[in-house]
Amino acid sequence: MSEISIIELHYLNNPNIIDIRSLYDYSKGHIDGAINIPYYNLLNNYSHYLSKYSLYYIYCDFGEQSREISKRLNCFGYNTINIIGGYQEYKKFLEKN
Repeated sequence: MSEISIIELHYLNNPNIIDIRSLYDYSKGHIDGAINIPYYNLLNNYSHYLSKYSLYYIYCDFGEQSREISKRLNCFGYNTINIIGGYQEYKKFLEKN
């Protein structure tokens, strides 16, 4: 399974980022440019949200749920990459920069 660090993600040009946390958590803060598709919405209706011809970077709070769903989506033929450490790692990155 593919994974990417926050630092590597930072250098990408206009990536498709999906935040799978709740709408409440997303509204409190999220990675710049991310769209919110809560975990169960994405899991139960992935073909509605994703294209097999695009690449998506997925994160949750700590990177565990996003790792799981990314692995599952890749088995279904989608191109997803887990963001290591999730939103918590992003907050640490912001504090340092």
